[in-house]
Amino acid sequence: MSSGVERRFTDGISLGVLTRLVDRDLVDEVLAVTGRREKRSRLLPARVVVYYVLALCLFFEDSYEEVMRKLVNGLRFLGTWRDEWRVPTAGAISQARARLGAEPLRVLFDRVAVPMAEPGTKGAWLRGWRVMAVDGVVLDVPDTPANTAVFDRRDDTPFPQVRAVGLAECGTHAIVAAAFETWRVQERELLHRILDRFEPGMLVLADRGFHSYGMWTAAAETGADLLWRVTDTLELPVLEWLPDGSYRSFLLPKHVKGELGRHGSHPLAERSRVPVRVVEYMVTDRGPGDTIRLITTIADPDHAAAAELAALYQQRWEFELTLDEIETHQMPATRLLRSKTPELVEQEIWALLLTHYAVRELMHEAADPLGPDDTTLDVDRLSFTRSLNATRRQVLNQAGFSPSAPDGGDAGDA
Repeated sequence: MSSGVERRFTDGISLGVLTRLVDRDLVDEVLAVTGRREKRSRLLPARVVVYYVLALCLFFEDSYEEVMRKLVNGLRFLGTWRDEWRVPTAGAISQARARLGAEPLRVLFDRVAVPMAEPGTKGAWLRGWRVMAVDGVVLDVPDTPANTAVFDRRDDTPFPQVRAVGLAECGTHAIVAAAFETWRVQERELLHRILDRFEPGMLVLADRGFHSYGMWTAAAETGADLLWRVTDTLELPVLEWLPDGSYRSFLLPKHVKGELGRHGSHPLAERSRVPVRVVEYMVTDRGPGDTIRLITTIADPDHAAAAELAALYQQRWEFELTLDEIETHQMPATRLLRSKTPELVEQEIWALLLTHYAVRELMHEAADPLGPDDTTLDVDRLSFTRSLNATRRQVLNQAGFSPSAPDGGDAGDA
């Protein structure tokens, strides 16, 4: 068939909800920006490989070839199947992934993954603040010489590991920013890399592992408000008790504190003070009692009382649930990524985050009111597993791209 009659190889591709969110025009734009558009026709053009890599993150348990078979499953019924076309080998697919690289998936994630909660979204807001959280996770990658050289391995683990830190919207579980590196890079350094995604109007929650004087001041300078847990040993002098039981205090750099302790003064003591408000409370369902200390940039208790902030901090666990969705439900039982080179590991992680975002976007849409008399459903009442399976079924039912003949047919985009 001539190319005028037969659909182009990529024209029929469909990945259900993924294609709706990551449409072909956006993919083509990103491929052009990142310099990955082909100058000649290929059996697996770059746009197809982008969608294929996303599909890999929906069907983790399947081999390379089987995922490709799932993508072309509906072609026989659509009447576009070509008998002479064969599923590319795992080696050919790996080479296509290597040509694509990680950058297009990173840019796609950056373009697509934005906060999705609307004013009526339940659990997403405290008064006027959009509630966000930061957290980290460590992922295992295949034990290959290339991965080990870059990501390294702890003495007590069989696999090289990647540490990732993300920023997520608590009400929707949508991860909107991420940074990752070898496990040797600490969470604070990775958080520094995504501070540009903090915005005024956000209230960002974080556990005590993220706090340091420098980290706090850098995060506060973004204009976002903060509510972070700190250790019981952090010195927080009481300057003024407030009516809601919280108190005003301040932070100082470690070296300034040391000089004050030794000499009683330091020329930078006053200028380096960072005011904070402290909320302390006890959790009694963890044995003898666990004291929680929170510091916040919200200075006025009339804007957010101590009891409100204490209750809100529990929303940080929503990010724990988000990470569990990825590790337990999207990834295989081994929780091991499949990519054997660092570049493809990065590509796979960006695709993993993008597919999770797509499922969460579908759930958010399902929770929206249908009309003026309807009320918004709390998205937490929806099952991530069922939504993930529905997304997979859409891929199987709607996927289709027209494999072209090897002899002059339209094998793909130039």
